[in-house]
Amino acid sequence: MNRNLWIESPTDAKLDRLCNELADRAAELDRQQAWPEEQLRLCAEAGLWRWFLSPADGGLGWSEADLMRGYLRLARACLTTTFVITQASGALRRIATSQHDEVRERVLPALLAGDAFTTLGISHLTTSRRHLAEPALRATPEGDGFRLDGYSPWVTGGLYADWIVTGAQLADGRQILTIVPTSAAGVDCDEPTELVALSGSKTGAVQLREVFVDSAWLLAGPVENVLVGAKGASTGGLQTSALAIGLADAAVTLVEAERARRTELDEAAAALRHELGAVMSDLLSLAEGEAVCTSEQLRSRANSLVLRASQAALTAAKGTGFVTGHPAGRWCREALFFLVWSCPAPVVASNLCELAGIES
Repeated sequence: MNRNLWIESPTDAKLDRLCNELADRAAELDRQQAWPEEQLRLCAEAGLWRWFLSPADGGLGWSEADLMRGYLRLARACLTTTFVITQASGALRRIATSQHDEVRERVLPALLAGDAFTTLGISHLTTSRRHLAEPALRATPEGDGFRLDGYSPWVTGGLYADWIVTGAQLADGRQILTIVPTSAAGVDCDEPTELVALSGSKTGAVQLREVFVDSAWLLAGPVENVLVGAKGASTGGLQTSALAIGLADAAVTLVEAERARRTELDEAAAALRHELGAVMSDLLSLAEGEAVCTSEQLRSRANSLVLRASQAALTAAKGTGFVTGHPAGRWCREALFFLVWSCPAPVVASNLCELAGIES
């Protein structure tokens, strides 16, 4: 890869060019509901995967605050592509923590170059299927490894992945986190689920029928609550809020553009921009370690803002915004995603109270 193409910082002009290219393709990607193959190629060419790892691992060593700045820019351009990136980067960062040099040397170079793709399959350990009496994905010790049986319900891009980072539960309640090669016998990806938005992410269930995984692929465990303290493995956290805020930024910008022609939008546009600035500032403060609010409080505010900002954009665009292909209509659909994506119970309760007109 040509190092001159690498994005060295979240304010780099190369990032502007990448985001412009992603934004130009966003409407067509949504219309076709296609896997963002070309978008991910452009990201790899720009060195995007190196954001997430330390220089020792071949990365650029971006701080968490810089990563949030990058996500804000990407989400404003194309939410589908950015969502895919969150799942791949989460898996990538977990693979980088592997103590098995052979696995790291085999997997990381291809992932960093964009020659291979990895994704997460851990929602059944966080927010999905937790109510079931039996774990969705079970692990049984066998020889020098584990036999996995069950499924992971929400895996983004499983059909296109070379490896999936997933978790499974043992009979005694302990859990493991492991890399599963999709070429392994017994791994079968269901047809992706047709979603209200982001169908291009090709998210669906992955079945694992008596899949043997050698202990060399193990990333963590067996321990209770294997994801606790597992850097890069969570499906939610600040990055989810960053994506909501980035999408809200795109919507507010449209309202501001309409304001240039219609002065009656002045007050609403100014209020939305002020709120956006405040929530964006708190996001970056949290990423820098300042306890300005809790991550759940930020998520509630980000959810609220993106829902209102996208609908404000549709209102400002009038009937044109309700025509298929207009970004305002797409943003309204995409904003709904944040009500269900890795949404903790307190955030759900807060958003429901707001929707019901109840002070929480």
